[in-house]
Amino acid sequence: MKAFERRKRDRVRAEFEPAEAALLINLLGQIIELLRDRNGPEESSPDPLFAQLGTTGSSLPPEDPVLRRLLPDAYRDDDEAAGDFRRFTERGLSTAKVENAQAVVASLAAGGYDLEDPEQSEDPVEVELGERAVQAWLRALTDIRLALAVRLGIESEEDAEAAAESDDEAVSVVVDIYEWLGFVQESLVAALG
Repeated sequence: MKAFERRKRDRVRAEFEPAEAALLINLLGQIIELLRDRNGPEESSPDPLFAQLGTTGSSLPPEDPVLRRLLPDAYRDDDEAAGDFRRFTERGLSTAKVENAQAVVASLAAGGYDLEDPEQSEDPVEVELGERAVQAWLRALTDIRLALAVRLGIESEEDAEAAAESDDEAVSVVVDIYEWLGFVQESLVAALG
């Protein structure tokens, strides 16, 4: 990857290798799938009035730890208030996260990555982002890193160091991806400064 750099008119640009773009698209696809699965059949009885208003989200927290991290409780000490808040806001939050992920995928496709036939994507993928796309990228990268952190058991710097020192090859690969995503995110933030 060639790091993000500032361009004219408050735009930023970066270049990704096709394999890097494919990795991002794959990870974002997994986030999208998790969130869409969560928005499937209701886990709690929908209220007819709220169904008409489109606020019929579940009041129950997700079972999947990644979803619990992406869609956290608003009130940790009050289950009833947390459930009510979740019921009214979770679908909107999920939808926004899916839209951010889709915006990143769309910008990679616009930059030259062939979504229909990835094998044809041999040239570097060049993305140029405006302010709105930058925000989608930052949020989507955060979501991917949060998901990977949950899977790796990273909750502190010590946990990150322990994961980085793991002898398990599969863990090492995921840690490398997690750290690379951090580099992408830092590069984007630095280009904005």
